[in-house]
Amino acid sequence: MEHLAQRLLRKLRERHFARIARGVLATPPVRARDDGVILFSMIGTRVVAPYLIAAKSFHAQLGRGRFVILDDGTLTPADRAVLARHLDHPEIRPIAAVSPGDCPRGSCWERLLVLLELRRTHYVIQLDSDTVTVGPVDEVAAAIAAGRSFTLRGDASAELQDAAHFAGDPAAMPPTSHVQALIEAGLHRIDAGLPRPLRYVRGCAGFAGFAPGGRGREVADAFSREARALLGAAKWAEWGSEQVMSNVIVANEPDPLLLPYARYMNYWAERALGPVSLVHFLGTHRYDRGCYPRVARAAIARLAGTD
Repeated sequence: MEHLAQRLLRKLRERHFARIARGVLATPPVRARDDGVILFSMIGTRVVAPYLIAAKSFHAQLGRGRFVILDDGTLTPADRAVLARHLDHPEIRPIAAVSPGDCPRGSCWERLLVLLELRRTHYVIQLDSDTVTVGPVDEVAAAIAAGRSFTLRGDASAELQDAAHFAGDPAAMPPTSHVQALIEAGLHRIDAGLPRPLRYVRGCAGFAGFAPGGRGREVADAFSREARALLGAAKWAEWGSEQVMSNVIVANEPDPLLLPYARYMNYWAERALGPVSLVHFLGTHRYDRGCYPRVARAAIARLAGTD
């Protein structure tokens, strides 16, 4: 009964947030800029309004970039019309057109593979639909100007380290272990044409930047072949493997930036956010304490010029 009550409460909070999020539809449209920066997201029909909050609030602070969207297969003609009106006719790609190659299918891998294609010629920022930008993003602007890739840290303790720091024996770990823990333990065994010593950071793929001309999908294919041989195809295809790949790529870029966690954070039901610039309301605590609705409502007011 307690579990059922929790599910009901979350559903009510989700509906409350959806009503607030629809307010973004009354805010002015964005004027996109074809200036070498792409703001990239994978979305579906259920998150169009939250995505618009994420996209418009970030673009308002960064002041540059155009939008590219990967359609998860559920966007309707009405959704596309809304996106065209608000985001200055973004490029929308169908997920069905993405070939997985040697990488898993699903679990956001198509998103990463399209991103790695786009970065050949553009600086690409992966922006999840459950982020809200609430302040200046000077560190991101500086990273773009310097051609540095960046990532949101998974938590405040995340640091760039040699893969040997995480070394273990995946075969000795319980098979029910999370794929991220298993592959991190085996990173020291993977080559994939990456530099030595291999570096790694426990970052968050929900907000990450990829400088132009860096490693492409050939690294993802090579890494996936070795990871599949190490863990098995089913385990490597589990949710979380794509985030590991994103972390590996960013960590092994020249001079990658780990964004300061005090200003770019994941929300874990904190009582206060502090002087934050961007919040990622990841699913575990997304609707706890009413923070996401409050932050979204304030972002909508700023976009509308009524704050």
